[in-house]
Amino acid sequence: MLQILLTGLITVVVGLFILHFLIDDALQKPFAEGFVSLLQRLFHIDYWNAAGVYAIIFRNNKGLLLGIGFVFLLLIFIYVAMSGFTRYFKKISGGIDQLVNESEEPITLPSELEFIETKLNTVKSTLEKRRDAALESERRKNDLVVYLAHDIKTPLTSVIGYLSLLNEAPDMPLEQRIKYTGITLEKAYRLEQLINEFFEITRFNLQTINLIKEDVNLTMMLEQMADEFYPILAPRNKEAVVEAGENIMIYADSDKLGRVFNNILKNAAAYSYDDSSINISAISEGENIIIRFRNKGKMIPPDKLDSIFEKFYRLDSARSSNTGGTGLGLAIAKEIVVLHGGTISAESNEVYTQFTVSLPVKKT
Repeated sequence: MLQILLTGLITVVVGLFILHFLIDDALQKPFAEGFVSLLQRLFHIDYWNAAGVYAIIFRNNKGLLLGIGFVFLLLIFIYVAMSGFTRYFKKISGGIDQLVNESEEPITLPSELEFIETKLNTVKSTLEKRRDAALESERRKNDLVVYLAHDIKTPLTSVIGYLSLLNEAPDMPLEQRIKYTGITLEKAYRLEQLINEFFEITRFNLQTINLIKEDVNLTMMLEQMADEFYPILAPRNKEAVVEAGENIMIYADSDKLGRVFNNILKNAAAYSYDDSSINISAISEGENIIIRFRNKGKMIPPDKLDSIFEKFYRLDSARSSNTGGTGLGLAIAKEIVVLHGGTISAESNEVYTQFTVSLPVKKT
């Protein structure tokens, strides 16, 4: 743009200089001599009369001619400048069209517009990453819905089948009736769990998490959580053991924080070995409260540790109908912890898997 302006200004200045040169000292300049000679040949007049005509037209109207020349050159300058600006606008418009049409080609503009080219390509790259992330999230969600629909059909079929047997054989032996009733109840619980997971997906996508903080007795919360998980852990001879100082207080949203611990415990209950303990500890370290959940179970590969907090990520590729979840629990836990100003992380080895939650003690 600056180059166009400089070129136009130079054109105006040079043009005015040439115009002034042509009409100044008229009879001594080649232009004047040529004009006089042309008048002599065309109109057959003598030299002095032709020189007088030149003087009337040019020398006596020097200011007027300079003004007309200046306006004419100025119009040329404006036209050239506007043409340059129009060309730049067309290039920028083309770059924006590439952005809107999601073209895979990089946006290229003239060197004078390099800063705009850089910004447009940065925006293009950012939009592409967001689009890819949204598509991947949608793909995972769709896959998950298909998986859950398939998993729901399995326990539902079992419930209908066993209830039909019980209904068709009223004189069935008591032992067999108890067995079928137990299986039906187990499948019904699983069906309830899967339906709740459908609602979990809906809540995660449509609900903004808002915190209502208050003083919370963390020790009591953890002990209560361990008691609530007893019916889930006992059938496989598992237990949750809490080791925390007496009456550790924290300023947090008790409902949301309970959801965090519930999701972590559900994960530990699903993947820990039978006949083992889930150790829950809480200690104060500086300005933070550190809560750890440790269980003995199959090692989580290092390359998957960073992914387990992603939405719809499921660690077990086999999608076990007994343990497979939506892949939302830990993602929701991380979101709630971050909203509290804390952090959540995981580590795993051949001996144990541990989730660590760090929350600030001070009111924020």
